[in-house]
This record gives sequence, C-alpha cells and structure tokens, in this order.
Amino acid sequence: MSTSKTKNKYKIAVIPGDGIGKEVMDATITVLNNLDIDLDYIYGEAGDGCLEKTGDALPKETIDIVRNSDACLFGAAGETAADVIVKLRQEMKMFANLRPVKSYPNTNSLSDDIDFMIVRENTEGLYIADKEELTQEGAIAKRVITREAEERIIDYAFKYAKDNGKSKVTGVHKANVLKKSDGLFKEIFYEVGERYPDIEKEDFYVDATAMYLITQPQNFEVIVTTNLFGDILSDEGAGLVGGLGLIPSANIGNDGALFEPVHGSAPDIAGKGIANPIAMILSAVMMLRYLNENESADKLDNAIIKLLSDGKVLTGDLGGNATTEDVANEIIKLL
Repeated sequence: MSTSKTKNKYKIAVIPGDGIGKEVMDATITVLNNLDIDLDYIYGEAGDGCLEKTGDALPKETIDIVRNSDACLFGAAGETAADVIVKLRQEMKMFANLRPVKSYPNTNSLSDDIDFMIVRENTEGLYIADKEELTQEGAIAKRVITREAEERIIDYAFKYAKDNGKSKVTGVHKANVLKKSDGLFKEIFYEVGERYPDIEKEDFYVDATAMYLITQPQNFEVIVTTNLFGDILSDEGAGLVGGLGLIPSANIGNDGALFEPVHGSAPDIAGKGIANPIAMILSAVMMLRYLNENESADKLDNAIIKLLSDGKVLTGDLGGNATTEDVANEIIKLL
C-alpha cells in the first residue's frame, strides 16, 4: 500500500476494442473515476473496427500509447484478437499471464471456497505462430521451451506466492510423455523452488490437474505452467466459478502490463447495454494492485462482492435483468 500523502498520477492506456469491449470499458472508467486516485486516460484503437477503418488491427500509434503508459486497460477484440492481444504481449514482452480463479457470491460457482491463481508463460510454446507451417503431408507446429523463459515464469509464480501470502505452488506439465521439453520445465520448477524454502512445492501432469480442478479445487493456491496448458486450464477454472463473465486477467512484463477480461467481444449482445462489466472492473482491480494502489483496489473489490452478495443488481448472465450501466452505478453507490 502506498504510504505517500501525495497522490500519484498514472497514465493509463485505454483500448476499448470491439463489441461489448466498448460498453464494459465505459462502465469501468465511470467506476474508476469515483475512486480517490488520479488516472490520466490515453485512448488507443485496435481490433476489427480499427482494421476496417485503418487497414491495421493494431496501429503503431496504439502500441506507442501502451509503451508510454503505466498500465493498459483492454476491452475485447473480435476476429482480430490474435493479431491484437498476442502482438501486444510480444511487443511489450509481457511474459506472465495471470488468471485468478475465485468464488464470488450469487454465481454458479462449484464451491464457495475456491481461490487460486494460474500463472501462465506467455512468450513461447505452441502459441508462437512463426513456429507453425504447412507441409506436403499436413502441418507442423514446433513447441519451443527455453530455460530462460521457464525460469523467469516459475520464479514469478513463487515470488507471487510469497508476496501474496500463499503457501504452495503447483507446477503443471506432461513430463511423462514430453520428456525433454516438459522434463526441462519440471527440472527448472524444483531448481527455482529451492530459492523459496518456506513455500511448499508439488507438480502434477496436466491431465491429472484438469481432473483435480474439478474434484479438489480448494487444494490449489498458485499454479504455474506453460502457454497452451495454462490457456486450457484457465478456461476450465472459469467454469468452476461461474463462467467468463467474472474472470479478469493480467499480462505483465518488466516494462509494462495489460489488464483485460477474458470474455470476447460478444457481437450477439453488443450495443444492447446488457453486458456484464464485472470481469472488466475486476481487471481494473488487478491493475490497481499492480500500481500498488491496494487501498483503492480493496475498496473496489469489496464493493463488487457486496453487489454480488446483495443479488439485486445483476446482469442476465447472473440471473438478473440489470443493464451494464445499472451495475456500474450500483458499484459506485457501494463505494
């Protein structure tokens, strides 16, 4: 928590993107403006609409806005999502993807005591498109695992656990089949773990982890894994706690960070004013913690919990009939 009596001012890149991204972003900015924190918003364009308008889904000007900001809030992208968000991660060297999986009241959560973080490597593995190619026989995708990248993400996960009062980190891999690549991941996991003697270490195969997330989700605190495995397990985690409408995420590197909900642009409901803004607002909570504005983050998080507990102002995906604007206004009242 910041102890300075002088209020810090932050430059925040804002990329609403496509579809409901614009609506949930407007709601989030409205809520943030009611906190005692000085945020200067710089807007950038990206996504399907930007491609149609400019011929580029992610213009250089937008990348520069993100690069020159303290943090970035991103709404959603449609068909161009890979060209926008993956490129931004690569341009800004955002090596860590954070996906919290947490039970909230009045949701379709499997249990009310789920609370863990998935830390996913963001820069290598099967998701690097230049490692995929067509061949005469079909297609080939190359999976690259480097010691540098995996040591960096595993150390990040252990440091996250230490800084956030977590007592255990779980490494997830498939070293019984991918003996060289995931074997290296497992080896590095325990090497890095030795630097954190007070934190319990365990490792599971990814298929076993997928089962354990259903049968014993309360046993996880921090999960660290490679790119593809992390992506799949993150969406499974969202299913544990009521779906994508409540799941925020962060992409963090040494020189920048981007915060976004994990839902897409939802063109079927775009423009109707009924999108759930909570995942976007929770992404802003993650941004506030990244900026070390923990008092404001706690205040906003508690208001969201109160709104969900009351159950009076909920969007359709949570069984209510409130609009996006209704939810934002209720959170402001609860602040």
